[in-house]
Amino acid sequence: MPSPKLRHSVRAIILTEDHRILLCRHVIPDPPGRIVWATPGGGIESGETALVALRRELQEEVGLAVDAEPPHVWHQEFVVPGHLPGYDGVINDYFLVRTAAFDPRGTMSDEQLAAENISELRWWRLPDIIAYPGPDLFGPRDLAELLTALVVGGVPPKPVQIGL
Repeated sequence: MPSPKLRHSVRAIILTEDHRILLCRHVIPDPPGRIVWATPGGGIESGETALVALRRELQEEVGLAVDAEPPHVWHQEFVVPGHLPGYDGVINDYFLVRTAAFDPRGTMSDEQLAAENISELRWWRLPDIIAYPGPDLFGPRDLAELLTALVVGGVPPKPVQIGL
């Protein structure tokens, strides 16, 4: 049996001092109508390190320049055939980026963002994520619990393994 083809990606947990997090609204085409709020980020391109990819993705999607080396706080691997076209699953590495609030606007046009299924960027307060009744999903699904642990406990000594 061949090994699954996994997409390697980086994601940024962009937090303000008052613990608001910047999330991207992804309109998932299959199944139609599914909405997932996820942290900014994307695939690591050939020849890129995780940090180089993170810096590029944040400039493109939200317009944030990251000079420091942010801590790696979460690691996610899951195999779900058909999860993404051409891939059997993903590996996501999440980095914590602390910043002041800003108006997110990257170098990508609205059309380019839409091609990546991103329809909105929004700052969320942690209590609003905790209390959110749906129907939209968060990525990762247990974002409220993970974010609470990060805010209360600080940066973990090694990346926390997380689920879908």
